[in-house]
Amino acid sequence: MSAIPDGFEPHQRKSPVTNPWEPLYAQRSVDSVKLGFVLAEPHCNGRGMLHGGVIAALADNAMGLSLGAALAASGLGEGVTGIVTTNLTVDYLGIAKLGQWIEIAPRVVKAGKSSGVVDAIVTADGAPIARANASFRVQS
Repeated sequence: MSAIPDGFEPHQRKSPVTNPWEPLYAQRSVDSVKLGFVLAEPHCNGRGMLHGGVIAALADNAMGLSLGAALAASGLGEGVTGIVTTNLTVDYLGIAKLGQWIEIAPRVVKAGKSSGVVDAIVTADGAPIARANASFRVQS
């Protein structure tokens, strides 16, 4: 089983959607929120591999949180009442198996007053298994 990397702490943003996938971990920086977890049975499909829907949901979560952090860091976050996903795509590149450390590392491409674009790389023990891209509407 993979160890939790340094810098990751329990994820504080709870949601009914992600509750079955706990424990989740987050590593926060000024303009990004990485998410990670040790792959367990609740994350898996019937073949014992990480389910693509889990990847999509958690990548969406990490990218939206990262956009919020980037907006706050740039001073554009004042008055923001929400960030809503308007488009999400995921390219699946590989598989992950029980016990591997899964990490979602977002990168904010554009953070504006009304919209944002973020991408992310998802890795299993450091090997890329997915790439995600999302567009967001910034609500104020």
